[in-house]
Amino acid sequence: MTLATSLVLVLVAGLGSQLLAARLRIPAIVILIAVGLILGPIAGLVDVDLEPEQLSELIGLGVAVILFEGGMSLRFSEFRRVGKGIGRLTVLGPPVAMALTAIAARYVGGIDWPVALVLGAILVVTGPTVIAPLLRQAGLRRDSAALLKWEGIVNDPIGVTLAFLTFQLFALSEGGLGSIATGLLYAIVVGGGMGAGVGLLLGVSFRRGWVPSHLKSPLLLVAVLLVAGLGNRLQDETGLLAVTAMGLVLGNMRLAEREQLLHFKEGLTVVLVSSLFIVIPATLTADDLRALDWRIVAFVAVLMLAVRPLTIWLVTLRSDIPTPDRRLLAWIAPRGIVAAATAGSFGPAMVAAGYPDGALLVPTVFLVIIVTVVVHGFTLAPLARRLGLTTGARNGLLIVGASPFGLALAEALRRRDVLVTVADGRYQSLQPMRMAGVRTYFGEVLSEHADEALAESGVSHVLAATDNDYYNALVARSLGIEYGFHRSFQLAPAEGTGERRALTFERRASFAFDGRTDLVTLDERIAAGWRIHATHLTKEYGLRELAQRFGGDEDAIPLGAIDASGAFRLVSPDQRFLPLPGSTFLYLGAARQPATGAVPRVDDASDGTATGA
Repeated sequence: MTLATSLVLVLVAGLGSQLLAARLRIPAIVILIAVGLILGPIAGLVDVDLEPEQLSELIGLGVAVILFEGGMSLRFSEFRRVGKGIGRLTVLGPPVAMALTAIAARYVGGIDWPVALVLGAILVVTGPTVIAPLLRQAGLRRDSAALLKWEGIVNDPIGVTLAFLTFQLFALSEGGLGSIATGLLYAIVVGGGMGAGVGLLLGVSFRRGWVPSHLKSPLLLVAVLLVAGLGNRLQDETGLLAVTAMGLVLGNMRLAEREQLLHFKEGLTVVLVSSLFIVIPATLTADDLRALDWRIVAFVAVLMLAVRPLTIWLVTLRSDIPTPDRRLLAWIAPRGIVAAATAGSFGPAMVAAGYPDGALLVPTVFLVIIVTVVVHGFTLAPLARRLGLTTGARNGLLIVGASPFGLALAEALRRRDVLVTVADGRYQSLQPMRMAGVRTYFGEVLSEHADEALAESGVSHVLAATDNDYYNALVARSLGIEYGFHRSFQLAPAEGTGERRALTFERRASFAFDGRTDLVTLDERIAAGWRIHATHLTKEYGLRELAQRFGGDEDAIPLGAIDASGAFRLVSPDQRFLPLPGSTFLYLGAARQPATGAVPRVDDASDGTATGA
């Protein structure tokens, strides 16, 4: 098989595994490793015909891009909230975790001390590429998620640097424990300083327009690779610390294109993670897998059940980290691509340096990855819920803009257990909402304060419903990045705008409801006595019969549907869906409908009473 064919096969297998994992709602790394083992040791379809040193350098470049993207996603505002906890996890955590893991590897796994210490350093890392999707699925509170995210991203380059310095101590017989501390300090100060300086320089050049827009993403990618290479020239594995610091500085500068740059890097990271988790397992042989005996399995169990809890207990002792967060941290520590890549680099090098147990590094680390990802992936959400660290189910509507129609819609949804928050920058406009008991947010909904305040409000859909069509588009497009563009809507523009004068679809969000009715019309209907009604759909009376009813009452405006499980969706001509039997369909109609035989039962959402159809 040619190199080009192998590359295409790896990319197709990697992205296909990601899609399958997303569909099945399971951690993608589990499928990626399984596919890599099938394509490599089992089927022999992927053969990485590169020298170990060359493969290690290529993998290192990919890891550099991944860590840069992780650093860029960190916000200083998170550090201000939980900075003391982050400091303990990232300063005290690595040496304690390394020592305890090495002891377990030696006395439980039966691995020689030099290899055990390198393994301890490698397993300091808790992969950000694994943590991030798990946090999204679990719906953790912001502070709890920040602790896990910062630990994963910051400790990754520290763990890799510790692994290199420990390897250097034993394989090259250079220095002692003092050299490890000195080398780590050098990597943090010099490598981190260089990365931060380059990040600052790039940020200033982007702000001042020195770089054309179409060249910013490519230039950023090249800069990441360059900084990683220069950092490794200063000291091996220092490049990872440098690119993490570079991403941290650049991500916290006020850049107009920050989200665009971050999304570009996120997409690239998905491709790299998918490819690396196919390539690295493919380098394993059947002999490598057979080397995993019961002692290695016992080591993995001790690592999860004793080493991690003891590490967290020691580093958080007498800290202000809440007890539920400590318990969660004591259990959750999945490993990811950085651990796999580092093991792939140092395993063969340890064997070449005269340490046979180095052959156990790669298969042991992969076993740790598989077990931790599977176990922690399926237990994170239940444990977080039990500890009270989740935001609850995301099944709510954020209405931006207080209005009579917004109040009517909020009350109708609240009666059916759908969470509703109304946001407005005019305090007096929110008074009717507050009097009705509707949750409100006063202020600019696109502010950082709103981002923090609404993080735990259970919002799943956004409806921009102010009297400014262009502001509606701005809000819905901006919040669509977080909640999904398929869940962000705006009201139709005012009459008379005209198609040619209106915003194009690429610059606005999907129109809500029938796609024609604007806020003025909706408020006028409410003032005229119209009410929001709810129709229960059955097998006998479904979507077709409902459409026939609307055909006879052209003024009725469809609003949304709540399925049998309680999940809510807004109606939109741009996001069509079919409400299933058992769903409750909401629409705005006249207060009293003429009696027809078409609708056997219509519940009035305003007061919960049944009215004749």
